Amino acid sequence: MNLTQDKFDLDPLRAYGRPVRIAIADDHPLLLSGLMHELEKQSGVIVVGIAHNSTELVNLLNQQPVDVVVSDYAMPGGTHGDGMALFGFLRRRFPKMHLIAVTMMNNPGVIRSLVAQGVDCILSKADSLTYVTGSLYAALSGKRFFSPTIEAIVKMHGIGNHSTPSPVKNLTMRELEVVRLFVSGLTVSEIAERLHRSKQTVSTQKMSAMRRLGIRRDADLIKYGMEADLALQTTNIVGKLPPSHGGP
Repeated sequence: MNLTQDKFDLDPLRAYGRPVRIAIADDHPLLLSGLMHELEKQSGVIVVGIAHNSTELVNLLNQQPVDVVVSDYAMPGGTHGDGMALFGFLRRRFPKMHLIAVTMMNNPGVIRSLVAQGVDCILSKADSLTYVTGSLYAALSGKRFFSPTIEAIVKMHGIGNHSTPSPVKNLTMRELEVVRLFVSGLTVSEIAERLHRSKQTVSTQKMSAMRRLGIRRDADLIKYGMEADLALQTTNIVGKLPPSHGGP
């Protein structure tokens, strides 16, 4: 749902009493231009700068005050990384600044991680750029905003519902063992050898874990596992694992 200012009791742009300062970060020039165009339509908004990676973004934020950052989720090449590493850093370094994430990923694990990090305004690149206006009003009002594609994922997987347990907690102990080793860089064959299970059993447990996490591709499982801090130190891959018991 695209929230506009008539959805709020008080126009948050006017409530600031001064222009709202916005920084935009994305490594795609066309998207940068489109976001800037939509935001600058709003009276009381100033785009103070743009960045193409995390290095440029953090340098910009260190040089001048910014109220809201609209940033791409996947923006490689910067010294501060991208994805959850970048958003976590921004939350810690600039705790009063509002964050709006823009992503082409429809991985529920990534969306869940962003929400858990306190990023309550998330836009999909599959949706119209006009939704950035609604996300801006929501961010300034302390409200949650998801563009339609993200909202569908949130509803389907119960993301943000505090009564819903973390998906990792839904894994059996043996599934968690397999996921942690796989995320740490081991192949299915290597995991089977270390855990004294058949390759078929390990493969089945990995696929079962991926279904529970709402993940379809190995690459997304690795990314989710790294962001959820499931990877083990290579020198202690077996020693840190919980005991092998429980369901399949």
